[in-house]
Amino acid sequence: MVTVTASRETRPDPRRWWALGALVASSLVLGFDTTILNVALPTMARELGATTGQQQWMADAYIVVFAALMLPAGLLGDRFGRRRMLITGLGIFLAGSLVGVLAGDVDAVIAARAVMGVGAALVTPLALSVLPSLFDADERAKALGIISTASALGMPLGPIMGGWLLNHFWWGSVFLVNVPMAAIGIAACVFLLPETRDPSSPRVDTVSTACTAAGLGALVYAIIEGPERGWRDPLVLALFAAAALLIAALVLRERRLERPMLDMTLLAHRGFLLNTVAATLVMFILSGLLFVLPLYLQAVRGNDAFGTGIRLLPMIGGLMVAARGAPLASQRFGARATVSAGLVVLAFAALLGSRTTAGSGFGFTALWLSIAGAGFGFALVPAMHGALATLPRDRAGSGSGLLMTLRQVGGAIGIALLGSLLSSTFRDRLDVTGLPARLADTAGDSVVAAHLVAQKAGSAHLAASANSAYVHGMGLVLLVCAIASLVSALLAAVFLPGTTAARDETRDVPEMVAPATDAGQ
Repeated sequence: MVTVTASRETRPDPRRWWALGALVASSLVLGFDTTILNVALPTMARELGATTGQQQWMADAYIVVFAALMLPAGLLGDRFGRRRMLITGLGIFLAGSLVGVLAGDVDAVIAARAVMGVGAALVTPLALSVLPSLFDADERAKALGIISTASALGMPLGPIMGGWLLNHFWWGSVFLVNVPMAAIGIAACVFLLPETRDPSSPRVDTVSTACTAAGLGALVYAIIEGPERGWRDPLVLALFAAAALLIAALVLRERRLERPMLDMTLLAHRGFLLNTVAATLVMFILSGLLFVLPLYLQAVRGNDAFGTGIRLLPMIGGLMVAARGAPLASQRFGARATVSAGLVVLAFAALLGSRTTAGSGFGFTALWLSIAGAGFGFALVPAMHGALATLPRDRAGSGSGLLMTLRQVGGAIGIALLGSLLSSTFRDRLDVTGLPARLADTAGDSVVAAHLVAQKAGSAHLAASANSAYVHGMGLVLLVCAIASLVSALLAAVFLPGTTAARDETRDVPEMVAPATDAGQ
């Protein structure tokens, strides 16, 4: 562990708050990057001709890479210098953003998102790890709170900023906005941050890293390609088999290592396992909804990009309010009751949302979105706190890394699985009677493509059918979310440790601060 010298304690660097500003800018740009993209997807689908599967990859390329590289990226910072790797991460993120700005087709956008995921994997763990070198114990909590707030602000700011940019500029502007913020962060890190490292940290396990990236990538690819190729297609089956083998190899290897990157033995703790499952499920549903909702609000309801961003605020507002109230509810009623209640509320909201029709007004949509946001907040924050609080003090770091990784995996699979369910349902329900085969195939790619074909063909029937098919698919997605939430609520109510048990398990564990909500990141 890096220690701060006595002289630094008595004479703190006067530039430290400027350096914190740079870290805040970095955290903020990462915080709204995913939500800003979700609002941009319908516009990008229209301008680039992206299918639903390609839109899924635009979102998932970032998350898959981020989940696979976050733990080894933190270890690289410990061994080779946190400032150096933080600068490297910001540089990679900036380069990926520039690729996105200059992209002319879907493949280039997906590649840009993957590169940005590499940068984000370096920045996220290291932005917090440099705080001890800047602030003493009295100021550190305040600095941590400022960074956490910046990350949380990314959720409401992302849709609004993305919508405004798309209404005034071209779709590449959602990537361009990252460039100056990343550049400022790099400059501040170069001139303001001291270098710190921990040579005793474990070495980066390249084999485990490769198994994680390849296994998760194969799984997501199979889920996304399944609706189009067919679930019995040889390639899809081969990808599922490869994913299973790679993930099994990862688990076996990590169990044999003395100092593993992913400590799988932590899952033997019942409280950690069940709380992690609950948090992962919440990210699964939240990421999936943030993928399907913007297309409904833009393509079906006819809102522009900025209007779509505004209309996502009820869910995000409900989530942020509930995330602030969840710790108080946990103290009053216990984490088990709070997590279970949050999942029940989420199930009710999803069931209510599944009744949405193409003609439903925004008042009804805002109602179930705000209820869903409250469910997300009351389930996610206590589940994360409960997972970490059940761990021994000396394993809190590895447990936090495993929890964050599994949350990202849940988000990636949520986009892939729920997006694929929507895609297959839309294609099956779309009425393309009378269209030439080529146009019919194009219309089945996505609701945006169907509207473009309907506009060219002058077919009001096709446009109405596209809206109906999409809303039906979204209803099925929400119904699946409701069932999954209800089953998880029952499991949490039965198996999560009670208040007394949790208190016994955490007697020797330091108090954890409820983590900021960073959905989709």
